[in-house]
Amino acid sequence: MTQTPGRSWQDITDAGKRGDVPEGLWMRCPRCEAMVYRKNVEQNLHVCPECDHHYRIGADVRARQLCDPESFEPQWSGMAPVDALGFVDAKPYKQRLVEEREKCGQPDAVVCGKGFIKGRGVVLACMDPQFMMGSMGSVVGEKVTRSIELAMDTDRPLVVVSCSGGARMQESTLSLMQMAKTAATLAKLDQVGGLFISVLSDPTTGGVSASFAMLGDVILAEPKALIGFAGPRVIANTVRQELPDGFQRSEHLLEKGFIDRVVHRRDLRSEISRIIDYAGK
Repeated sequence: MTQTPGRSWQDITDAGKRGDVPEGLWMRCPRCEAMVYRKNVEQNLHVCPECDHHYRIGADVRARQLCDPESFEPQWSGMAPVDALGFVDAKPYKQRLVEEREKCGQPDAVVCGKGFIKGRGVVLACMDPQFMMGSMGSVVGEKVTRSIELAMDTDRPLVVVSCSGGARMQESTLSLMQMAKTAATLAKLDQVGGLFISVLSDPTTGGVSASFAMLGDVILAEPKALIGFAGPRVIANTVRQELPDGFQRSEHLLEKGFIDRVVHRRDLRSEISRIIDYAGK
């Protein structure tokens, strides 16, 4: 965009507030700080056209991006978490759940279903960072487990796109149990010769990275995604050492052999379909 002489970005922003320019048309990239046209970012699969920064996206958007048009069939859409423990932190968990549902329009932090990716039938599960930062509670774990079982029943490849801050503390041990449940069900999928493609987006951390996210037959990651168990600041304070540049980013994990490939969002559909073909699925 060409800036009008004598007008700063702040002027343009202020003009939008005055009503000269509709609000929300422009957004500032958190990485390169360029002012970018929101519609251009959305048309570019929510990737900054200036620096390739991959924005976090909702589960429904992710499913639409990956699946062929009109092919995604949601499953278990009515499942929603409950406050089994009566947990209260800054606010009651029951109240937090209501607010999160109103905010992102989803009953919980994962959307699962069947669909086609370039004509290949898959079972797809997409985590939603807009719902409590994609944290894994009982319902998330159950829906991921059911997705694994559906992949076995239908003999379809399983694709899980992870985007999570980890296990949901408001569900305590009930949340931690989902790590073992999902991992055990994935072992059954492996025993019957199923294919599991794990896609890691920013961030994939905590109990999700410590369970199903890192158990893929093939593990893909989006560029610059934060991937790890504890956060880098926690690790740096624990070991009292300066961490390498790019520590816990997908490129560093690729170099160290933790993941198989870093794939740009625009190439994910093609990469997943190639892997399915290669595996004979």
